[in-house]
Amino acid sequence: QVQLVESGGGLVQAGDSLRLSCVASGRTFRTMGWFRQAPGKERGIVAAIAWSGASIYYADSVKGRFTISRDNANDTVYLQMNSLKPEDTAVYYCAGRSSNYYTTYPGAYDNWGQGTQVTVSS
Repeated sequence: QVQLVESGGGLVQAGDSLRLSCVASGRTFRTMGWFRQAPGKERGIVAAIAWSGASIYYADSVKGRFTISRDNANDTVYLQMNSLKPEDTAVYYCAGRSSNYYTTYPGAYDNWGQGTQVTVSS
């Protein structure tokens, strides 16, 4: 059974930091991504990372504040979120795909986690 399980969300104040984790089981994903969805908005990519870690993508809105990384030995991907803003409030989802090339298109990812809520108060 393929599973992606996120953790690390919570309620924080603007300027605080959070670290999200996602553990994959049942298969190995060459590319991992973090997406987010706020109420009334479409799900959009936050960051993605290829297997080697050499190829990384960040949405413009999080560049310089968020860092994606992965531990292949433990099938885990992380999202370090610093200088959080109220507009970062959303449900954050981990996703994986078999291709070694990242894409910003949610439909290209094979498996998804259940999501973890991040709420940033002003």
